[in-house]
Amino acid sequence: MDQLTTDLDQLAMVSLTWGPATDPAAPLALLLHGFPDTAHTWRHLGPELAAAGYRVVAPFTRGYGQSGFPADGSYHVPALMSDALELHAALDGDTRAVLVGHDWGAITANGIAAFDGSPFRRVVSMAVPPFSAMNPSRGSIGSWARILPRQARMSWYTVFNQLPALPERRFDKLVAHLWRRWSPGYDATADLAHLAVSLATTERKAAAIGYYRANTRPWQTPERYRHLGGAATGAPRAPVLYLQGADDGCLDPRWAAQVNGRLPHGGRVALVTGAGHFLQLERPDVVNARVLEFLAEEAP
Repeated sequence: MDQLTTDLDQLAMVSLTWGPATDPAAPLALLLHGFPDTAHTWRHLGPELAAAGYRVVAPFTRGYGQSGFPADGSYHVPALMSDALELHAALDGDTRAVLVGHDWGAITANGIAAFDGSPFRRVVSMAVPPFSAMNPSRGSIGSWARILPRQARMSWYTVFNQLPALPERRFDKLVAHLWRRWSPGYDATADLAHLAVSLATTERKAAAIGYYRANTRPWQTPERYRHLGGAATGAPRAPVLYLQGADDGCLDPRWAAQVNGRLPHGGRVALVTGAGHFLQLERPDVVNARVLEFLAEEAP
């Protein structure tokens, strides 16, 4: 594992890498982490993709780790999408490139999968499916309605993160609690240690919480990102593999069945048993095999 710094329009982005990160002869695999997590979440998948011939780049997203704070202060989803697209261009990526995201990284990846100008041929989304596929259909509105009450209770932290200052002051207890609830039985000691280094200051904690605050204020999205706004919640144009842990304590696992059959262009869904929200860490054997199988397939 190595480290790479890339200058983007709004910030310098630091990434963990596996394989020949700057060699354009190898296809690019871009891996995006979520909250409350870091690029170290890809320590199992990254080496496997590198062994399969990819140059793997896993950035610390805006405000995390040694990556910079955005000059425009934006943590909106279109801004996160823009960073991934800029990183692809800066690393001389091409149409062989693939994109993998978990949690907020999945939200970003789903948006790019729906973007007409996306250079990524395949997308893997973990723990958050494309929002368009979560909308009720005529035949699923009953099951959709049954999921919502429990999901509302599970999503309490999104409301808590709107409060001024308090989430930052309670941050360490909050994130430890979320890891316990979201992935029951998983020992997150190493991951919380990485997170403590990554978000060591109040300013960095505020940046991580800022993703949630920005999500409720889409009208504040800077003009430079607005061409990506429609795709952020749009239907995928690229094939998407959606993976979710069967014991996920963050997003109700019943969403997987709700989404199944609604991902176009050869997309598919798999529920991973014995895993919660952080399935790439809890069941790397299953997740890595699913991802490698999906990425090896030809376009439909």
